[in-house]
Amino acid sequence: MLAEGAAMPRLVLSLDGVVLREVPLTKDRTTIGRRSHNDVVIDNLAVSGEHAVMIANGAETYLEDLGSTNGTTVNGQPIKKHLLQNGDTVEIGKYRLRYQVDGVAHEDYGVDIDTSQPLRREFYGPGPTTIQVRQPGAPEAQPVAAAAIKILTGANAGRELALVKALTTVGRPGHQVAVITRRPTGYFVAHVEGEVFPMVNGQNLGSAAHPLNHGDVIELAGVQMEFSNPGAQKADAQAAAAAMSAPTVPGRG
Repeated sequence: MLAEGAAMPRLVLSLDGVVLREVPLTKDRTTIGRRSHNDVVIDNLAVSGEHAVMIANGAETYLEDLGSTNGTTVNGQPIKKHLLQNGDTVEIGKYRLRYQVDGVAHEDYGVDIDTSQPLRREFYGPGPTTIQVRQPGAPEAQPVAAAAIKILTGANAGRELALVKALTTVGRPGHQVAVITRRPTGYFVAHVEGEVFPMVNGQNLGSAAHPLNHGDVIELAGVQMEFSNPGAQKADAQAAAAAMSAPTVPGRG
């Protein structure tokens, strides 16, 4: 039961960065699932009939997965039972439910990061078409670290997310949202939603896509995050070393 005088928690349901509705958590038990008798109905085949439940216990709210087929995650981590904190993002299928408590400063919410990413390559079994043949005497290829963003400030400070998708949205739906895209020429950040444009290294981006370099600091929705791309940094260093060691061909006089 919600404690008397406690701030009213609510869920903000969104899909692909678009807010669909807000659900005040006024009951002791709030069920989430695909079937129509649930308090929060998500009509999607990736969602189980009775997927999860939120249980109010005094000033605390717990989220419990009800043995769903595809599982429940909070801030990108799979859970069975979890004590919810203000600003937590619950992911069920492709849907996201932001847990918010009225009366808490917006700065505590941090940013919303799209973590519905495919499995990393190491989780896939090798197949005949993926076996690489190395010529005798050739040096072994070193694994290249994926580009990532690391949250520097706010409620999610210290959290790091590998950018393994071609497109990753960051921000707070309804307030300020940007997208980081992976292209053949590198990574770019662009404004998607909100009256205020993102900033990179203190510079306003405007509406145009902006290329990201290793170490750039992005500021979005009042939160700073650092972009890292060790693979590109290493490639640039190797290219510079190769250029310095290349023999100089004298010109014809």
